[in-house]
Parts: sequence; structure tokens; C-alpha cells
Amino acid sequence: MYLEHFGLHELPFGITPDTGFTFVSSAHQEALATLLLGLEGGEGFLKVTGEVGTGKTLLARTLLDALRGHAVTAYVPNPHLSARELLRVLATELALALPRRAGTRELYEQVEAALLAHAHAGRRVVLVIDEAQALPPATLESLRLLSNLETGKCKLLQVVFFGQPEFDAVLCHPGCRSLASRIAFAAELRPLPGTDFERYLAHRLRVAGWRGPPLFSAAAAWLLRRASGGVPRRANILAHKSLMLAYGEGAWQVGLRRAWLALRDDRRTLRPGAAPALGATA
Repeated sequence: MYLEHFGLHELPFGITPDTGFTFVSSAHQEALATLLLGLEGGEGFLKVTGEVGTGKTLLARTLLDALRGHAVTAYVPNPHLSARELLRVLATELALALPRRAGTRELYEQVEAALLAHAHAGRRVVLVIDEAQALPPATLESLRLLSNLETGKCKLLQVVFFGQPEFDAVLCHPGCRSLASRIAFAAELRPLPGTDFERYLAHRLRVAGWRGPPLFSAAAAWLLRRASGGVPRRANILAHKSLMLAYGEGAWQVGLRRAWLALRDDRRTLRPGAAPALGATA
């Protein structure tokens, strides 16, 4: 790989969310501030939507880090669960010891008791749900019922949804209208604008250990942004392939030609019967 060639200590453009590489774009900064403000105000439901690859999971993990020490948190990365399954996951996240065959009613009562105990101790409980568009309407309704639990001063459970734009269609389901009406704070993650894109590339390289001049020329960065639409995950794939090309040619910078070759290779991988991709031969 190209790590030694460029003097890096880790891959700068991985597609697995890593809070160590968090880049605070204007959209992410606005969304995080919105969430923290809403949670501090005691709101029961908040949501963040964005297209695939815009950084929702990374923002969810950033939020969890920001809440550490200030709230009890539970994280559900895969919410394609029945109401009972979600209650059990929440119970597990709250460290409750429950019989394997506990029924829905028992789960609900135990979770309610735990939430009350945290509230009386002055602790907020925040449930963060990723990929919220996969939530069945019946499970959303169970969350609404949980949100009805409150003391005279606060909600026992606050829920933050992270989902693709399809989540808004889920909320339009007749059985979800009551919950949808309770979402007081919402944010949308948009692709990186041109003013942020070059800073994004430079930031990830700097975190990975690069200390030299810009590795991507202005023209290469422009092409990568146009090709990725400013979507971070897509940009990471193209930037990674561009660096592999530069390494293969013994070069120290990615110019417009190498960025274009990376884009061409990436398009081949999307077509059946295409020639081997860079990763197969490097």
C-alpha cells in the first residue's frame, strides 16, 4: 500500500466511520449544535436526515462522544426490530439483567423503572438510532409510548433519529403522525460545498500523518468533488484510488490526470464484466 511512500501512519480515506477523522463541515457543525441544543432543552424527539455517505453515522458517534459524562446513552445501529426487540436492546444498553423470555410488558416495566431511577438521580437518557428509515411503524409507535414517560420536569427518554431521506416518508405513515408531530428539532446533512471540500481532503491527510505540501492539486480536488457530488464516502473512495495511482507511478502528488484515471477505474467497477479495478492489481 502507499502508507510508507507518503509517510502516513494510517489510511486517510477509509469508508468506515472513525471519529478520529471527524471533519466539522458547516452542515455537520450546524446539525451537531441543533442536536445538543434540543437535547439540553429536554426535547423528546430529534432527527437528522441525509443521503447515503453524507456522514450520518459519524455524526451520531460524534454526538455520543459529546454526551459522554453528561448523559446515559444507548446506541442502536440496526433498528429493523420489532417493538419487543427494541425494548430488549434498550434494556441491554441500560445494563438491565432480564430473563431471556421476558415478555413485552415485563420489558416495558423494567425499562420504565430504569428510566425513572436515572431521572431521580439527575441523569438524562438519550437513545440514538441510526438507519432510522428501517424502523417499522409499530416500533416507532412503541417509541412514542416510551416518550410519554416523564416526571414533572423532564422526559425520561430522549430519542435522536439518524436516517436517509426515506425516513420522512416513514413518518408520513398514518400510524406515525403523532410521533412526527413531536419532532421539534431537525437537521439535514448536505454534501460538502466547494469551500469545504479541499479542507476535507487536507484534514484527513493531516490526521493520517501527512506533513508536506498539498497532495491533491486544485484541479484534482475540483474533479473529485464534481465526481463525488461532495459526498464524503464517495470522495474517500476516489481519493484512495487516486493515491494508489500516484504510488504506483512513484509520484508525490495527485494531479488532474490521476484523479481522472481513478474516476475511470471506479466507473469500471460499477459495470458487470469490467476490467480489474485498481485494488485488484496494486
